[in-house]
Amino acid sequence: MMLHTKLPVSAKVAPGQSARHVACPTPRIAGTGSARRLPVARGISTESDEIALLERALTIAKERAAKAKTAAAAPAAAPGGYSGPAFAIKTFNAISPVGLERFPAGKYVVNGDDAKLPASPMAIMLRSHQLKQEEVPPTVRCIVRCGAGVNNIPVPKMTELGIPVFNTPGANANAVKELVICGLLLASRGILEGNKYTEEVIYKEEKMDYDKVAKRIEKDKAKFVGCEIEGKTLGVVGLGAIGGRVVNAALALGMKVVGFDPVLSLDAAWKLPGDRMARAESLDELLKVSDYVTVHVPYIKNATHHMINGTNLELCKPTVSFLNFSRGEIIDGEALLDMYKSGRLTGKYISDFADPFLSGHPKHLVIPHLGASTEEAEDNSAAMAADTIKDFLETGTIRNSVNFPQTVLPPKPGHVGGRLCIVNKNEAGVLGQITTFLGTQKVNIEQQINTSRGDIAYTVLDLSKIDDPAGLQEGLAKACPGVISSRFIGNMFDDEMGKPGTFFYVKWASA
Repeated sequence: MMLHTKLPVSAKVAPGQSARHVACPTPRIAGTGSARRLPVARGISTESDEIALLERALTIAKERAAKAKTAAAAPAAAPGGYSGPAFAIKTFNAISPVGLERFPAGKYVVNGDDAKLPASPMAIMLRSHQLKQEEVPPTVRCIVRCGAGVNNIPVPKMTELGIPVFNTPGANANAVKELVICGLLLASRGILEGNKYTEEVIYKEEKMDYDKVAKRIEKDKAKFVGCEIEGKTLGVVGLGAIGGRVVNAALALGMKVVGFDPVLSLDAAWKLPGDRMARAESLDELLKVSDYVTVHVPYIKNATHHMINGTNLELCKPTVSFLNFSRGEIIDGEALLDMYKSGRLTGKYISDFADPFLSGHPKHLVIPHLGASTEEAEDNSAAMAADTIKDFLETGTIRNSVNFPQTVLPPKPGHVGGRLCIVNKNEAGVLGQITTFLGTQKVNIEQQINTSRGDIAYTVLDLSKIDDPAGLQEGLAKACPGVISSRFIGNMFDDEMGKPGTFFYVKWASA
């Protein structure tokens, strides 16, 4: 194709003269990423030449866009040149890209559409989706929620099926802590009530006249006299990741702090400023001395349901205020309403949960469920969830599970065999059956760990070289009735047992 150019409008050709040839700079096609040159000649253009040039440029742009789309749709190459099967992770809800990016391309495929996964899901990652049992195929090894609560997951059934359920405790701790500080101020200073009064009373009565509104705002401030939180006592129920942060923030604001947690972990205890706070021996003791009470415990039907109720509310100071950013059922709303009606309690109840008995009551300041609703908290939760999935799928490690025991078996240096992870019933004799069977198969156990929680036990064994992993799993299931499932983990992504999707035996799905 020849490229011509017209003379500028100002360069007119006199009658009888030949048109002067004009040099045209070498054109580049925008967006090609390189100096792709088109054939160029010098001469006088025609409209058809210009149209042809534009059509050619459009064709090149379309070809480039098509290549980019194809490249984006194709599975990315894994680091190190791995080209085998990938772990298939099914997502529900929108998961933060910060978490999704933790999965190595080529080794993991993460999608919310089963049709776009390379195999049946091997793990499930979700936020608020109400998971149903029928949405969990037998191929699923674990379920992880990006958040702390797991009320939307049928945990008892998953335990029965031998599927660990994980959460991400602490990932949203700072977000909730900041909301608690906000709640303390809302309970103390009449902030929401004052704003509502200004908008619904002053503005309307003074017809938005600035001078009159300004005078009323100054005059009516006496209706919303509050108190300062400095020097007051904050009772913190639950001293885990969130409660611990609340303790430190309250101390920084000059408050006195008393905490109560009957199941405080050693790790959480180390993070508490033990010399600057008091620790109550019981919930009743905490309620007696607190000006504000904030709860940070999980909802457990037969344990924390109505943890604060009509009986222990009688122990509280008349002006106590409650903050609940954990679960609505922890505080008995009907009992609290009775206290408000009788005048026994006059403080406020701040929560981000509705209550069937307190709806619309002026003492109940309820906001949307904002506890973990920050970009940072969602990013942290997703990243933590992704790391949990990878750790479990690749090494069998269990951390932050709500139904399985914490289990960590560091890899043995120089180990060349397979790692066998077994989920079994926590019954007498099962572990003995497992080791006895392996002995009959001439399999040497190089190191092992066995842990239990409730009705479930979890056993991790590093074995010598295995010639027939699938046959060993099938024989183990037949010889040991207490085995629920087993999974071989080899040298991840490097050998046959290390390929995702291999050697996962589920007894209830194989019967």
